[in-house]
Amino acid sequence: MKTIQEVVESTIRKTPFIEEALNEKLINVSSLARIILPDVSAALKKEVKVGAVMMAINRLSPASELRIRKNIKKLALDLGDVIVRSDLCDFTFKNTPSLLREIAKILTKSSENSDYFLTVSQGIFETNIVTSKNLEPFVKEIFEQEILTNSMLDLASITIKLPKENIEQSGIYYFILKQLAWADISLQEIISTTNEMTIVVNEEDINQTFAILMDMKLR
Repeated sequence: MKTIQEVVESTIRKTPFIEEALNEKLINVSSLARIILPDVSAALKKEVKVGAVMMAINRLSPASELRIRKNIKKLALDLGDVIVRSDLCDFTFKNTPSLLREIAKILTKSSENSDYFLTVSQGIFETNIVTSKNLEPFVKEIFEQEILTNSMLDLASITIKLPKENIEQSGIYYFILKQLAWADISLQEIISTTNEMTIVVNEEDINQTFAILMDMKLR
């Protein structure tokens, strides 16, 4: 038969970064105990007091959280090349039957010059296009008949080459984005492939963003 301690540990470790927040004293133990109390009682099939759950939380070993931190830190240290781009624009269009044809045109145009930068992310309802400023006139011309829902100028990006192990370790994106959130940096876009991550921010934030990422590599 399971104990309260075992059930509490199992419940909390379903979301490993709760342990990190507990370790950093960012979560009120009493509030957390009340939140998970129904799950603990259901698992044990009996009524459990909040005080007992609080005691179990306070007895948690940080081993799991520390292991995850160690693995993520190792991946952060293994981050590859960091590429910075400035003078970017961001356009968001509503998805329409004709939009794909226009995207094909801008992709063809971007292939004509190595100085052009272009990424396209298609969602269910809208498509986002991030381009270098020198492509802006062509975007406006090619997509003239499409429905523009948002646009932003004066952006910059940082592309990070991630180690292959990033797909096996939960939390690597969380680790990177948390640093930026704590520095109050507003992210305009996040673009990723299997082993690359591109962060788009306002140009005024690019130096601070770069410094944070470099600090992660040097820790």
